Amino acid sequence: MIRPTAPEGWGRAFEHPVTVGIVLAALGVLLLAAAVIGALSLAGRLSPALRRELWLRLGAWAVLLPLMLGPVLAGRVWTIGAVTLLGLVCLREYDRATGLFRDYWTVAIVVAGILAVNFAALDHWYGFFVALWPLATIAIAVGTIPQDRPEGYIRRTALALFAFVLFGAGLAHLGYMANDPGYRPLVLLLLCAVALNDVAAFTTGRLLGGPKLLPRTSPNKTVSGALGALVVTTALVAFVGSRIFAGTPLAAPHWLLLLGVLVSVAGQCGDLMLSSVKRDLGIKDMGAAVPGHGGVLDRFNSLLLVAPAVFHFVGYFVGFGLDQPTRLLTGGP
Repeated sequence: MIRPTAPEGWGRAFEHPVTVGIVLAALGVLLLAAAVIGALSLAGRLSPALRRELWLRLGAWAVLLPLMLGPVLAGRVWTIGAVTLLGLVCLREYDRATGLFRDYWTVAIVVAGILAVNFAALDHWYGFFVALWPLATIAIAVGTIPQDRPEGYIRRTALALFAFVLFGAGLAHLGYMANDPGYRPLVLLLLCAVALNDVAAFTTGRLLGGPKLLPRTSPNKTVSGALGALVVTTALVAFVGSRIFAGTPLAAPHWLLLLGVLVSVAGQCGDLMLSSVKRDLGIKDMGAAVPGHGGVLDRFNSLLLVAPAVFHFVGYFVGFGLDQPTRLLTGGP
């Protein structure tokens, strides 16, 4: 990997050629999509409803992309801050959908856990980062006992634990990656790969059709769509990953292919996991913050599982920020 001397600031944002390529490709896809939708609209090939839906989705992506790519390019602190905010927004949508928001004290403990685990990432204190997983679990399990409200204890505790694991411990792995000077191309690759995974599944499924994957969980997903996403995402991650991890043990073709499979499978499982939650609750979307996509959680559900899976897979081979100072904020050995 190309390792800058420091990960901070815009001055080194485009130091890695893969970073440049991903940003240009993302902008190119947006412009191409706008041209295609415009051409189809002028040719009268789109119904008014479909035309509005496509422009709505494209407009949402035009807003989302800068919000996704900007903090990563800006530096370590911005990246971890954006991940923290994303976790809190996802928690808010989840709380509203599940009714957990009524248990104020339980939610406060989950919020504290999310803030703490992201603080550990910002401090580059891996020991504390890992220790917070069981510590937050214990805090959630015992935090409401003094209220002497045994009714509903299992429900609120289970909902809170699930929330912290996903929006705190799981998602924070994405932010922790920013402690490595060469984090930008990998994080950008993951953000783009999970988006492409969804698009490839949708497109392949529509073109090829065939049996449904899990009709009761996600009626629109097909086996062909899942396999199409697996092939496309694996190829992209392996190809780009060969440029990111050149000269490292992870550069071996079989490991790169396995990394691609991991991203695609974890991304699809994250999507299906949220679909299971929504079907259980009897709702279509977790929110309405992103036009054409539902809520923020609906858009970023894949990252909840992709982030920790990729973190530990890549960490096994090359690690993250192993040669960088630790305990940046708290000091100590």
